Amino acid sequence: MAQRVGDGYDHHRTGFGPTAVDLARAAAAVEVGDARAAVVRHEKAVARPGWRWLPAEHRAAHLLDVARAYLEAGDAGNAARMVTEIERTAPAEVMHRPVARDILAEIARDPRAPTTIARLTATLGMG
Repeated sequence: MAQRVGDGYDHHRTGFGPTAVDLARAAAAVEVGDARAAVVRHEKAVARPGWRWLPAEHRAAHLLDVARAYLEAGDAGNAARMVTEIERTAPAEVMHRPVARDILAEIARDPRAPTTIARLTATLGMG
C-alpha cells in the first residue's frame, strides 16, 4: 500500500508512504534489540526523497529511535550525532520528551561524548 501511495503524494497529510514504512521497520528493529537492522533501515529511509517531506516532529521521533539503536550498539558518537540533528530539526522534542532526555543523559555519561552534548545538557539544565 505504501508503494501505491508513494512518497510526496500524501494528500491527506498522514505521513504514510514508503519512507514512513521504512521508519516503522527501523523502530521495530530497535524494539526487538536489532540495532544493526535499525541502522540499515534508517540509512535506507533517509536516502529517500520522502524523508524531507515528513514533518519535522516525525523525523525527530525517528532519530530518537536511531539514537537508541546506536547506544545499544555502543556507538555514543553516532547517537550524539542523532540528538544534535534532532535539536536542529525539532528542538522541542529534545526539551520536552523524557526519552530524549534519557538518551541525552546516557550519551553525556560516555567519556568520548562530543562537546556539543555537554553544551546541550547544560542548556537544558541537565549537567
